[in-house]
Order: sequence, then C-alpha cells, then structure tokens
Amino acid sequence: MHAKFLSKTSRTTSPQETMKLVPAKRAQTLATMGSTIATFTFVWAIICQYCPYEIRHMIEKLKQKIKDYFYPYIRITILEFTFHDRDRMMKRSEGFAAVEAYLSSNSSANANRLKAEKETDTSCLILSMDRDQILSDEFQGAKVWWVLKKLSSHRVAYELTFNKRHREIITKYYLDHVIKEGNEIRMGNRQRKLYTNCSGGLKWSAYQPTIWSHIVFEHPASFEKMAMEAERKQEIIDDLLTFRNGKDYYASIGKAWKRGYLLYGPPGTGKSTMIAAMANLLGYDIYDLELTSVKDNTELRRLLIETTGKSIIVIEDIDCSLDLTGQRKKKTEKISEAEQKEIKKEARDEGSKVTLSGLLNFIDGLWSSCGGERIVVFTTNYVEKLDPALIRRGRMDKYIELSYCSFEGFKVLAKNYLKLENHQMFDKIEKLMMETKLTPADVAENLMPKSHRDDPEKCLTNLIRAMEKARKRAEADRKKDEEGASSKENETKQPPTVKDIEENEYNKPVVLGK
Repeated sequence: MHAKFLSKTSRTTSPQETMKLVPAKRAQTLATMGSTIATFTFVWAIICQYCPYEIRHMIEKLKQKIKDYFYPYIRITILEFTFHDRDRMMKRSEGFAAVEAYLSSNSSANANRLKAEKETDTSCLILSMDRDQILSDEFQGAKVWWVLKKLSSHRVAYELTFNKRHREIITKYYLDHVIKEGNEIRMGNRQRKLYTNCSGGLKWSAYQPTIWSHIVFEHPASFEKMAMEAERKQEIIDDLLTFRNGKDYYASIGKAWKRGYLLYGPPGTGKSTMIAAMANLLGYDIYDLELTSVKDNTELRRLLIETTGKSIIVIEDIDCSLDLTGQRKKKTEKISEAEQKEIKKEARDEGSKVTLSGLLNFIDGLWSSCGGERIVVFTTNYVEKLDPALIRRGRMDKYIELSYCSFEGFKVLAKNYLKLENHQMFDKIEKLMMETKLTPADVAENLMPKSHRDDPEKCLTNLIRAMEKARKRAEADRKKDEEGASSKENETKQPPTVKDIEENEYNKPVVLGK
C-alpha cells in the first residue's frame, strides 16, 4: 500500500511544474495561430493572383460583412480641406474648424500633446490636440472618441468613433451639437472684419480669388456711449437682438432672415458710429459696399453671394453713390431715337452700370435670401431725395432718424468725455440747446480737452461759447433770409405803367378851398 501511494504521488504534478508547463502551452498555441495565419496569407495571395475578379470581389464583400458583424464601432471622418466647385480650389472645411474649436477646451485639459495656432481672424492662440491623440467625450449617455489622423504629408482629418447602438444619437443630435458649440466658440474668439469691395472686380489674395478685401475691425463704439435718449437706444437694441435670435421665427413666417435699416439725418449725427455699435452688439462683420466701384448688376449679385452670414452690408450716402434718387421713367413716356442713342452712349462711358432695378433685387430679390442672418443698412443726409421704391417697408424695415444733439445726448457725452453726471452749467446748456442746433460731433469736439490743463469747467465753457456763436449765426441767417424774401417779393411787383399813373391822378379826390 505504501508503494501504491508512492506511485500516485509520483504521477501528481507540483505547482512549480504546472507553472513551467503553462508558458509551453501558450507558445504552442501561438505557434499554431502563426502557422494558420501564414497559411491563410499564402492561400489569399494565390487567390488574389489566380482567381477571377468576380470571385475576389465576392470574398472581399464577405470579409467586410464578417468584420462589420464582429466590429461594434462606427467611424466618421471629417476632412480638413474640401474641394470648392465654384472656384475649383481646395478650401478649409467649416466643419473641421468647428470641431477643432469644440475640442479645444477638452484638449487643453486632457491631451498630452497639444499644438498652438493663431488663425488670421482670431486675437489669441488656439490650443488643439496634436496628431494621434485620443480624446473622449460623452453626450446623452453615448461615449465617443476623437482622434486627429494624418492622411498624407499635407492632409489631416478628425475621426469620430462610437458604438453602433448610438448611431441615431450621434448622427442626428451630437454632430449638430458639436458644430453649433464650435461655431459659438469661434465667434467668441475671432476678430470681426471690415470688408470693402475690390475696385475692378476679381482680385487674388493668398492664392485665392476674391472680390472683397478686409482688415480687422476694431471700433470701440457701443450703444452705451452714443449721444441718444435712453428709450430710443433700448428700442434699437431690442430690435437688433430680436432679429439675431429670430431664425426660427423668420422660417415660420416664410421670410428670408434679413432686415433693413435706414439711417438718415444731417452730417455729424453719428450714422457711422451707429453702424459700428450695431456690429459690436451683434458680433457681426461689416461689408462696406462702394457702389461706384461695381461694374454692373451681375457683379453686384456676385458681391452679395460672396458675403457671409452674421454680417452687416452697408451702403453709405446712398443718395450720392449713383443716380438712384430720381423717379423711374414711366413706360408710357416716349423717348426719341436720338435720345436713346445718347443715353446708351452715356451708359457706356460711365464706370458703373448698376441700375436701380439691380439694387432693388440686391436688397430683397431671390438672391438676397442666400445665407441668411444679414442686415442691410443705408445711410443718407437727404432722405427726401431717395426713390420711394428703394426705402419702402420690406426693404428698409426700420427708419432711424439721427438728428441734432439733445440735452439727454449731451449728458451722455459729458459723462463719456468729462466723467460728469451733473454740473451747475448744465442748466444754461440745456436752455441754449433748445435755441440752437449742434450735432453730436460738434458737441463732442468742444467737450474734448485740448491740453492737460483743460479741466471740465473750461470744456463746458467752450461748449457754451460755441452754442452762443451758433445762436447768433442762426439769427443772422434768419434775418438775411427774411430780407432776401422781402426783396424778392418787391422785385416780383410790376412797375406802374403810364396808364396807371394817369388813372391814379384822375381818381384823386378834389380838396375844396384851395
């Protein structure tokens, strides 16, 4: 029995021996797998070389189906550059830029390798993840992974990976969320631009054709600092903000997402400052359109197409830009053949052939609805000279009159320039303002200190003197006008004829006693 026990113990493997056998089994398994893979690779090479294309294609499809069945993830690639059909050139994708901005905050917090770039339209460095870095994100319980992949020496793309069961959440909601959030971040980081149309049409900038040139827009104007009554300012601000947030409302009423503003008033009343304040409030770019540099209606339409959303299109002094102030000729009016030839010759000689009809189509025609979220602003010193069709409701939706400086406007300027909210001279200034007409530009010039020795009291004194001079000048002009009117009235009277004199002498009463 003892021998039998010894024989059993001799067949039992110790733990140390078992640990030695495990690596050997793993090695044998790996060797078998390697042999199988090598055999499959050899067989596949034979199939690719000798099998017909149809069979290979069927095998490829079967292989892809097997892979898709066992691989539970979906991948979406967002390229950095896309081909632009209209210009036949590669342009940076707006979607790629939005994704980059969206991931920037996550990248700076979690990525190990970052890249810092300063784009042309931003005022600060943008941090984003470097190539082959993986960032995770979560949206409505769905976890996703982002990675920046290098496709070639000059091409990169963002790759989004997520589980198949989250397909609907990602494709319908998450991607829209990323683009919206990314664009808002870009709008917050970027610098606003001031565009002007290139004289002569198409130009080349950075190897790309363009008909707009731009500079960074850095104007400090704001509604808070404008010389205007508080109620009027708030009314304009509410109107602008309602427009900016009204995308769904405009779509529901079937109207293009655009709005027209007509700014009119004497020179120096703040029309250009109002436009700058509007751009700063809304965060919009400004397109300053010089109509005299536009060749014809076709070029005007292309200028409109090349503008972006979130922009203000400005035509300043429209009464002086082109011959758009007169009434259009009636169809029943007959023009001689010689006059027609003369008109055509003058049109050929003129630099710009933009017509009133072309401008009207630019404002509210079919092409004006492209893009959306645009504001069109006209400024003029003489609103009565404009063609009524140009400024009717629907084209110019809101009229804003900017007139001479009021006492409320003066108090705003005094606070801006002199840091004064009240002073003993304010009563006299208020009385003079009711008797004189000074523009906000004139008032601001008199309130501005001319040297470091000028105190607020001296600046107010300068303003009072200027207002008194303006009052005297206005009185002198009024007397001159009255004298001119009376002299003109006397000139219009006919001198008496000989017959009138004779009748006058004949009709004189006879005085008795003489």
